[in-house]
Amino acid sequence: MSIELTSATREFLAFKLGREEYGVDILRVQEIRSFEQPTRMANAPAFILGVVNLRGVIVPIIDMRIKFGMAEVKYDSFTVVIVLNIGKQVIGMVVDGVSDVMTLTPEQLRPVPEFSGVIDNNHVLAIGSVGDRMLILLDIERVMSSAELGLVSQASTASAG
Repeated sequence: MSIELTSATREFLAFKLGREEYGVDILRVQEIRSFEQPTRMANAPAFILGVVNLRGVIVPIIDMRIKFGMAEVKYDSFTVVIVLNIGKQVIGMVVDGVSDVMTLTPEQLRPVPEFSGVIDNNHVLAIGSVGDRMLILLDIERVMSSAELGLVSQASTASAG
């Protein structure tokens, strides 16, 4: 399933997970912070590292490297947390590093090929192509609202009753 891409130029924050480069809509990014060890939550899945108190807001911290099944997960001076605003939820996403903000035109966006991999194709907006760089553009709302994360409630489940 491919997500319809708008005809407008869009900006994405480019970040690294292993050797791959990903992008997330810049409008979802609240801030970028250096990694600090969060407070662990009992019985949380391994990819949910815990929570941090960000100016009075308790923010769950997700390590996307663990979530996407990467072999080596190390925390170093390049490791950062991208703080995202998704709906009414604030979520921290741990990545290997942030490279830059990329402006992509509709001509630079390619449809997602059908394949089975670590990332559900429904969680990818498109493949961004800039020169020799390929950027996997994540639909971060869908990633964070997937059943196993359940961090962002779907609009349809909000009106139960």
